[in-house]
Amino acid sequence: MRRILVVEDSGAMRALISAALEGLDEKLEVDEAESGFAALRMLPRQTYDLIVTDINMPDINGLELVSFVKRDPRYRGTPLLIVSTEGSERDREKGLALGADAYLVKPFGADELQRLVLDLLSHARSRRS
Repeated sequence: MRRILVVEDSGAMRALISAALEGLDEKLEVDEAESGFAALRMLPRQTYDLIVTDINMPDINGLELVSFVKRDPRYRGTPLLIVSTEGSERDREKGLALGADAYLVKPFGADELQRLVLDLLSHARSRRS
């Protein structure tokens, strides 16, 4: 069983992402956090195979979360996917430079999200082998 953490302040978007992920044939558990702060509280309690995060959130934003995760040796190897309405090349470059493994601009289709998630999980699995 692989576990994914979805960090998104919009309840509707969290539900959309979770539903798309649960629609995969893979054995996945999806946990949800409504903010970067909530995600930081959840991280020590559970091992995640992937973190999907929005950028624009109250308290701790997605870029701060990416930076924290990639600096912490406990989570450094966890793949990160940013999903955001911020679609400029500069935003994408900043997210990737902080350590995100992929960047997906909203709105996106469920199939696009699923393909990216499967790819990230597959790469993470092969890195561990």
